[in-house]
Amino acid sequence: MITRRNFIINTSLAATAVLASPSFAFTMDKKEIGLQLYTLRDELPKNVKLTLEKVAKAGYTTVETYGFSIKDQFWGLTPIEFKKILDTNNLKAVSGHYNLGSFLYDGNLEEVKAAIEAAKILKNEFLTVPWVDEPFRNDFHKIAARLNEAGKMCADAGLKLAYHNHDFEFKKQDGITGYDILLKETDKNLVSFELDLYWVVRSGNDPLQLFKENPGRFKLWHVKDMDKNNSALNTEIGSGSIDFKPYFAEAKQSGMLHFFVEQENNYVPDSFESIKTSCGFIAKNLK
Repeated sequence: MITRRNFIINTSLAATAVLASPSFAFTMDKKEIGLQLYTLRDELPKNVKLTLEKVAKAGYTTVETYGFSIKDQFWGLTPIEFKKILDTNNLKAVSGHYNLGSFLYDGNLEEVKAAIEAAKILKNEFLTVPWVDEPFRNDFHKIAARLNEAGKMCADAGLKLAYHNHDFEFKKQDGITGYDILLKETDKNLVSFELDLYWVVRSGNDPLQLFKENPGRFKLWHVKDMDKNNSALNTEIGSGSIDFKPYFAEAKQSGMLHFFVEQENNYVPDSFESIKTSCGFIAKNLK
């Protein structure tokens, strides 16, 4: 007969043994490997269902969406239809890139409201701003204020807002970079950052220094490697010139919750083999 006392003792011993196991403890601390779907921008519009099936088969469990528009939604699919395909393939869209361009510049709320509605249907954790059009990069103070406003709207809807960088944010204007303005003038409780490691390195900056100076603010990462022969091109993770191990070693200081593989600036013969190669390298060497 199993008494309550014996059950508690046996359960406690079992839990202690499990936690003492390095392999299990390491597994519990591992982050899931995500893919920014822009990597497959040529394939997705042709066949969303087949593309997402191949993403799952390549080893990914989370994705970051892109391409939403009020008119076309997700390549002709409603957020509900798109979510069903994700669910069928056991993929979680923990973040989505939503273009809030008109809001950032003129305060038009239409895009923000539509993005929030789509993000809630997909069960996104983060609504991420991916880009600032060139004509509007001369006033990062205004962009920071708009991000705070959008961040409050997202928080009220049960979402989190993040901002994704390229390299133009690191150019100085009146002695300060746009990125510094965004970091200093956004409310850390409302606005997080998706640090694109490739663009930080390419701009001549050090992700580790950013982690140290702004601990906890980089909740999301883009992990994409730099071609060894042409820094303007990307390549599979582990095949390029960026050593990601020091960054992953400081993931806790960064505040990173999710990361996404992306290939943005080059086209490969087989995109699916490419993302599979990157996933395999990360699983073996970085997580």
